Amino acid sequence: MNKKIQILSILFLGISSVAFSQIKEERLILNKKREPEVKKIEKKKTSVETVKNYPPEEKSANPVKYNITDVPAVSDFKTSTIQGEDVAPKFEGTAQNNYFQIGMGNYGKILADGNISKTLENKLEVGADVHVLSTNGLKKEYAWDSKQSSATFGAFLNSYGEKGKMNVNAEYGLENYNYYGIYALEPSSDVDLKQKVNQFKVNGYYDFYSNEILNDVRVKSSFLTDHFNAKENQASILANFSKHAVKLSDNGIVMNADLGLGLETVKTDFALLSKNSATFFNADIAPKLTFAKGESYLTLGSVFNFLNARNSNIMFPDEIKNNKTYWFPKAEFQVAASNEFKFYGGIDGGLKIHTYGELLQVNPFLVSDQMLKPTETTYHFYAGLRGDIDETFKYDVSAGFGKMKNIMFFSANNLFSNQFTLDKPGYDFANTFSAVYDDGNVSDIKGSLQYFPLENLVVDAGVRFLKYDLKNFENIYNVPLLTGSVGAKYTMLEKKLSLGFKGIFASDRTTNSYMLEGVGNPALMFQSTENRNDKVGGYADLNLSAEYKIHKNFSIFALGNNLLSKKYQTYNGYKVLGAQVLGGVKITF
Repeated sequence: MNKKIQILSILFLGISSVAFSQIKEERLILNKKREPEVKKIEKKKTSVETVKNYPPEEKSANPVKYNITDVPAVSDFKTSTIQGEDVAPKFEGTAQNNYFQIGMGNYGKILADGNISKTLENKLEVGADVHVLSTNGLKKEYAWDSKQSSATFGAFLNSYGEKGKMNVNAEYGLENYNYYGIYALEPSSDVDLKQKVNQFKVNGYYDFYSNEILNDVRVKSSFLTDHFNAKENQASILANFSKHAVKLSDNGIVMNADLGLGLETVKTDFALLSKNSATFFNADIAPKLTFAKGESYLTLGSVFNFLNARNSNIMFPDEIKNNKTYWFPKAEFQVAASNEFKFYGGIDGGLKIHTYGELLQVNPFLVSDQMLKPTETTYHFYAGLRGDIDETFKYDVSAGFGKMKNIMFFSANNLFSNQFTLDKPGYDFANTFSAVYDDGNVSDIKGSLQYFPLENLVVDAGVRFLKYDLKNFENIYNVPLLTGSVGAKYTMLEKKLSLGFKGIFASDRTTNSYMLEGVGNPALMFQSTENRNDKVGGYADLNLSAEYKIHKNFSIFALGNNLLSKKYQTYNGYKVLGAQVLGGVKITF
């Protein structure tokens, strides 16, 4: 029987790969920036996991209870760009906390990645990790420079005490790339399109083993600069208080009480163009009560935000101040008829403070001058069905509708100077984007599933439909209507060989674009015509990964990304690398 199941499972993977390879004219954008990184494969986490009641050593004899992990409805991979992040599935092998790996591939890719840690006395663990990746870019697609590189250097400290666990980590990140997505002009090959972003982060986290009164405390800070002298400082602190498992009756009803208190401050200054500046100070209070019986529960809560916002630029040198108090509902229920069928629903909302650093994670091709506003989700209703069938098949399907203010999306920029010359700054070729905002409604439908046909095989899939109805814009720009993914992880030969498959797809996106032409005789300036209903094609991409452990201290790996070899566009003008193959070795010690 096991052999039959194994054969059927392997056939399923093959059929899935063929099916995705035959999607007509669809080209993939990964939800993560693609790099053939293997640092995410068997890499030890540099921050403490948020797991309650972590047992001290003297309590480790308690039996371990395993739960199936929820799969998000949409892949957490970011939009794929030349400098992007790896699409290799994460293998669930033994964590390696002392290793170094190096790999090389086509497009001039070079990867170096390592991690080292040591446990000292009193259960104190210290460590460091490094990750470097570079690529020569698309030399055959663009006459100008499209090479990119990224580097991350981090250090961390973990401590497991009698009452709780602590994590402190510091990280420096560097992104060095070019605004290469020029579609309306033909500059010379030596044009300077450089952009460089430096970011330094320091985070601290303390989590008590028990849920009595003070639950956990988190502190975060970030400092960012870029090639054009933009500066951003961000800091936040969050404390969670709780009292859990309060018995209300003899029939099994218990109550959990939680209270979250948070403070966040962001200051962003741009030195380019309009020289926008923004300062935010946000305080929030989030009380919550949960009544539960078995797997069924009812949660009632609220979120109160107190926001102080200040904006200015060249046109408005005097700060525009806005002090406002917000209230958002938070409620959810679940009726568990059985493990196989659990009906749930609720309402939520909230305030999102946008930062330049976070926007660059979604779209690195922003001009270094952004108007930053918070996005308000006034309310969002949702309902769904989830379940776990015989610990073999797990699913979650839901639909929702919400009202939002200042929905943020990216619009393509026109030329900043209409002078008829190609001697322009690297961001002034109609090749950058800016954040824009509009009010409106959002409808979403999402589903996810996990399938465990064998002990060493996991199959997962997810899909999401997302539609915006905006007040002023006819269409939302650069947001696909449909996204999805399918993947599998398989180990064999006594877990010496790990195989992975990931396929991701999305529908077309609407964007604005510009047609430029010279006017005058001789031409003295550029004249532009905007198309507000241009399209960036959909995509589908197949990715494979493999790692073979030759010796307990030595492994070889190979990654294949974008194997359909479609140079699709992430944003208008920005093509990604074609089929990529990278191989390397890993040494553990």
